[in-house]
Amino acid sequence: MQIWFKIFKNNRLLCDTVIQNDISSLTRTKKIFAAMEEVCYDFDLSKPIWLDSNITEFKRHNKVRFYKDNFIDSIDFDYLEMQILKED
Repeated sequence: MQIWFKIFKNNRLLCDTVIQNDISSLTRTKKIFAAMEEVCYDFDLSKPIWLDSNITEFKRHNKVRFYKDNFIDSIDFDYLEMQILKED
């Protein structure tokens, strides 16, 4: 599984990374949460809170945006976007 994470501010891409998880024993959900944990560590962010609207968006499009309401700490960007690029 490959997941692309992007941070945007003022409609500009500030940084991005692709997290790859090839551990076949993990479920899809666990792979997503493991990737989220890894990218939050890499970008020095707190983990975002999944709201019902995020879950619905992710189920529908395999893509989700986390805004300031999803973070407990303050953020200096507009949103973090997560998109599934490839699934095993």
